[in-house]
Amino acid sequence: MYNLLIGGAAGQGIETTATILRKALKKSGYHIFTVEDVMSRVRGGHNFSLIRFGSEDVLSHSNKLDGIIALNDETIELHKDELNKNGFILCDSTLSSNDPRTIKVDMNEMAKEIGNPKVSGSIAVGAVLKLFGEKIELAGDVLKDNVKDQYLEMNIKAMEKGFQAVEGRFPHLEGNVSLSLMINGNQALSLGAMASGLKFYAAYPMSPSTSIMEYLASKSDEAGIVVEQAEDEIAAINMAIGASFAGVRSMTGTSGGGFSLMVEALGLAGMAEIPLVVVDVQRPGPATGFPTRTEQSDLKFVVSASQGEFPRMVIALRNHTDAFYQTARALNLAEKYQIPVIILSDQYLSDSHSTVEPYDLKKAAAIYAVKPEEKGEYLRYKYTEDGISPRLIPGKTNNIVAIDSDEHDERGWITESSEVRIKMMDKRMRKLEKLKLELQEPEFFGDEAFKTLLVGWGSTEGPIKEAVESLNRMGKGKFAALVFGDIYPLPQKLLREKLALAERLINVEQNATGQLADLIREQTGISCDSNILKYDGRQISGEEITERILKEVQR
Repeated sequence: MYNLLIGGAAGQGIETTATILRKALKKSGYHIFTVEDVMSRVRGGHNFSLIRFGSEDVLSHSNKLDGIIALNDETIELHKDELNKNGFILCDSTLSSNDPRTIKVDMNEMAKEIGNPKVSGSIAVGAVLKLFGEKIELAGDVLKDNVKDQYLEMNIKAMEKGFQAVEGRFPHLEGNVSLSLMINGNQALSLGAMASGLKFYAAYPMSPSTSIMEYLASKSDEAGIVVEQAEDEIAAINMAIGASFAGVRSMTGTSGGGFSLMVEALGLAGMAEIPLVVVDVQRPGPATGFPTRTEQSDLKFVVSASQGEFPRMVIALRNHTDAFYQTARALNLAEKYQIPVIILSDQYLSDSHSTVEPYDLKKAAAIYAVKPEEKGEYLRYKYTEDGISPRLIPGKTNNIVAIDSDEHDERGWITESSEVRIKMMDKRMRKLEKLKLELQEPEFFGDEAFKTLLVGWGSTEGPIKEAVESLNRMGKGKFAALVFGDIYPLPQKLLREKLALAERLINVEQNATGQLADLIREQTGISCDSNILKYDGRQISGEEITERILKEVQR
């Protein structure tokens, strides 16, 4: 498995170079995982993309590099210590690096000779393919799909020049991925929503959730979806609630700051028992925080958001496959139980690309709630054993469908009765008992005879899995992990079973306070022995987890 970094300032074409390179490597049959680290600015600063590829599954990023494509001196200074001793630094001959691993190519001069200084990225792509023993024809096919016709010939020529300018450095790996998809987390989430019958999406742009709206809008005509860019997040969630009340599957998306504006309307969906899916793509807060970075700090917030008490579900997305199926499931569960379902993603998952097996559309198909027969008086909030009342769509029935944000009786009429209040609260909360029967237990992996058990949630799955595999190979002990997807209500069966076998319980999270550990303690009385936390805005890697766990177990 190889790790490559492309770095420079915003505006130097890092994203374009990384896109062409990862697509070329995917065509070669490799498993791919790429992640971007970008500053919140249009020009300048230090940005980079990490591309990890190999013939085996790639679960996350790595900071141990085999190659660096440096578009400026800053990239070399910041990342040269992460480079393996046999690695390379590919840069233009004008840069000042004196590191013996540096390969200088006159990329800028070659680009000028070709007639367009912007083709230097294609020169770098050609050189990298040669260094890793790949065929240049692969990237040529990619260029045809990603470069305008008038610029195609010069980019192909530039790539050929880069290919000829260097000698091979690493042995070619045999790729075996042929029918896989390469997709980012927000695209996977969007596809899952479409597969499950999404018909209305409203949002206000807020990174890192914005590309959900952009992707759905690009497919809206084909998929028959109305996509509305609202004036703010309050309008967006209320539009989604209104569309759901009118009978179509609806969703809204934002980040933590936007979710803060949505919480009153979230309570409306809970009180009125209107199906709703809300996506929170987390970034560091509070306030503006780090707009382009990652974190897992909204868990406690979304579990308790909005005043009062009402049933809800919180699902954390663990990977690019999970993003597809869990989003589809969220829409089905929201409709079945007539509750808000909150999906937690984060910048790391939303913006990273990964190769995945093609999705099974049958597993994501919409499951619609059974409509009741229209006999007698229709009671929108009828007391039922499971708490789920018959739902009719206004305009599709002869009955009056009454809803209210005040407490109400079975008909939907406002009430001041304490007796009715108790009955209605009990009815709503009974949904959770049935919902708990549908919870998915956390994923377990590692040594069955483990002594140390790790717990995590969401996008830490890949790094935790790599750490567990690494620790078990080292023979430093026996390790396993549980990574939660369904997170509220909290699935407890497997946690209690595995904890009975563990000598040490370690929590791994991307926040400063250990929010999952707190939730586990609150719900089960189980306390973690220690926490491995990271909250600098960058995703924790498998190597970091491994190093920190070794320090923990050696104490």
